[in-house]
Amino acid sequence: MEAERWQKLEIWKVSDELAFRVYQVTRNFPKEEIYGLTSQIRRAALSIPTNIVGSAP
Repeated sequence: MEAERWQKLEIWKVSDELAFRVYQVTRNFPKEEIYGLTSQIRRAALSIPTNIVGSAP
């Protein structure tokens, strides 16, 4: 099956890599921040590729 259109977009590829790296970096954040700052940063990073997919025709 042919890849979805959004998977071919360079901006989606870059934003997906950013989200992956954010998850890697935030793994080292203090455990007491897991439900605060860590969660907020992760959700913000993941919203970029998710919104690109959601807006694809």
